[in-house]
Amino acid sequence: MTTAPANLLAVRRLLLDTIKGLDPAAVGVVGDPAHRGGYHCGSDRVVTNDYSVVESPRDRNGLTGYASGLDVGTFSVRVGGVTHNLRTFSMWCVEQCRAGAPDTLDLREIIYSPDGKVVRRWDRLGRRSTGDDSHLWHTHFSFFRDSIKAGRDQTSLFRRYLTSIGLLKAPTVEDDMSATAEKQIAELHAALLGEGKPGSKYPASVVQQIRDLAWAVVQGNTSTTWLGRTLVTLGEAAGMDAAELAQIRAAAREGAEAAAPNVVSGVLAGLTPEKIAAAIPLTIAQQVADELGRRITSSTGQAQR
Repeated sequence: MTTAPANLLAVRRLLLDTIKGLDPAAVGVVGDPAHRGGYHCGSDRVVTNDYSVVESPRDRNGLTGYASGLDVGTFSVRVGGVTHNLRTFSMWCVEQCRAGAPDTLDLREIIYSPDGKVVRRWDRLGRRSTGDDSHLWHTHFSFFRDSIKAGRDQTSLFRRYLTSIGLLKAPTVEDDMSATAEKQIAELHAALLGEGKPGSKYPASVVQQIRDLAWAVVQGNTSTTWLGRTLVTLGEAAGMDAAELAQIRAAAREGAEAAAPNVVSGVLAGLTPEKIAAAIPLTIAQQVADELGRRITSSTGQAQR
C-alpha cells in the first residue's frame, strides 16, 4: 500500500503551519486510489517502464511503498507590503534548483506554471520541459526515491523560502549551534547503539546511560564536551574497541570547538547532585568522592590557618 513518508509529511506540516490560508486538501503526497504511475505512487502502484523508476538509478534503488511526490496548491500571502503566491514560490524553488543549492539535490523535477497560462517543468535529468494543465493551479515536486527511502530531511529548501519572504524568523547563531549539536548527538548515538534496538552489543545499563546523556545535551542540560568524556568512560567499561573510542573522542573535540566558552560553568550550575551521581559510573565515583574529600579537607585546613 502506498503511504506518505515522514519526511514529506514534515514538509507538508511546515507549509500548512506557516502559510495561513493554504488549504490542507491542496498539499498532497499520495495519489488518489485510482492514481497509477509516477512519484505519487509507491511500489504497489508503479506501472511498466514507469518514468519515476526506470530513468534514474536513484529511483530504481530507492523504490519502496512510499510516495515521493509533493503537490502544493494555490495560496497568496502578503508580508511587508509584498505579495507572495504559488507562482513566485515555484519560480524561487526552480531558481534554487538551477543554481545547484545543496538542499535541492534530492529533487528530480518541479512541474509548475510561471504565470497561470503555460506549464513548465524543471527536470534534473533533462528529459521533459512541460506537463499537463492541472499544473496551472498546483506545483508538483518529485524527490528521488532513494532520498525518501533514506528518510533524509526535506524541509530545508521550504524553510529557506519561508524565511526569505519573512514568514519565518531567520535562525540565530545559537539556533545553528543547537541544531549542529543535536545532529552530532543523534549520529553518535545511532552509530554506537544501533538506535538502541534490542540486540545491541552493549549492556542495557550502558545503553540507557548513553541515551540519558544524549537527551541531556539535546535539552541543554550539559555540554557536548562533558558528554564525550563520559561516553569514553562508559565505552571503555563496555569494552568498545579503539576505533569506536577514537570516534567518540573526535566528536567530543568537535563539540568543544563549537561550544560557547561559558557552557560548562552554566551546565554545572544547573546539575543537581542526583543527576551528577546518576551519570557517573561506579568505577570512577569513588575517585571523584576521594578527590572532593581531599579538596574539602585542604580548603578547611587553609581556612583554619
